[in-house]
Amino acid sequence: MDTNPVIAVDAMGGDNAVKLVLQGVADALQEDHELRILLIGNKEVVEPFAAKHQRVKPLVSHSVIEMDEAPAEAIRQKKDSSIVMGAYALKNHEADGFFSAGSTGAVLAATTIYTGRIKGVKRPAITFMLPGKRPITMLDLGANADYKPEHLVQFAHMGTAFARTVIGVENPEVGLLNIGSEETKGSMQLQEVYGLFKAQVKNFKGNAEGSDLFANTFDVIVTDGQTGNITLKTIEGTAKFLMTELKDALMASTKAKLGALLLKDSLYSLKDLLNADKYGGGYLLGVKGVVIIGHGHTSARAVKNGIVSAAKAVREGLVEQISELIAQSNDSTGTINS
Repeated sequence: MDTNPVIAVDAMGGDNAVKLVLQGVADALQEDHELRILLIGNKEVVEPFAAKHQRVKPLVSHSVIEMDEAPAEAIRQKKDSSIVMGAYALKNHEADGFFSAGSTGAVLAATTIYTGRIKGVKRPAITFMLPGKRPITMLDLGANADYKPEHLVQFAHMGTAFARTVIGVENPEVGLLNIGSEETKGSMQLQEVYGLFKAQVKNFKGNAEGSDLFANTFDVIVTDGQTGNITLKTIEGTAKFLMTELKDALMASTKAKLGALLLKDSLYSLKDLLNADKYGGGYLLGVKGVVIIGHGHTSARAVKNGIVSAAKAVREGLVEQISELIAQSNDSTGTINS
């Protein structure tokens, strides 16, 4: 596996200033001395930066897909955009991975259509590591609002490959997100999924309830994109609310402020534990390359961590692991790609 991976970076992605993306790239280069960057963006942005950094190659794009544009239409009309050019860089093997904090829908559409899916994959899925003492892989988190039962089976295989290669769990235990632990819980569709998981998913341990999300009961939790996206945003909103309320409580009196001073290190550790920036973004699994989608309101730290994580996933063979598990699954069930 390539120890000197090339990660394409969308310099124009995100709601914040381009300088935050560039700072994240610089920090990633400093942390990973074998990393190489293909920096995609406006000429006046990427060429001066590349001139100052030996392991950066510029790739000039001429348009930007905005957050409020319809993804499918935008990637067709703006093939010279940084997102579409990043997808083509993967397809043409100019890069091994791609990081963008731009439009999630546009990155999903561009990499699915122009880069292509791994053979046998029916639907790509977005995964993220839930924060905790031991990160939990959860997917899908927004790529597929509608699904067929066999799609969730493939998500389980892709999540298993992710937990092995990126998190380092040797035998990931898989759960199906549902409203109860019993096999007969949930909709008829989820009950059908449960049966398929029992037959086809190694290390399937049953239904996962909402209370299991941070309990380390499972290593991989599988759901559909709509449920997963709502769940993730609920977690993020709750964490933000609790940290704000905690800060207000600790600043409410002199006695509370003294207590906060004594707890300062522990509070910083808690804040870092709940900070999504430490993971860089969500992984798009199922396409022919490592793809990480950062938050639109990304930070330099998130960009750096996303790029470094992409390089690690390339080195650990994430795409190859997914391809192997999907091929084994399709061979055993006689499934044909559709």
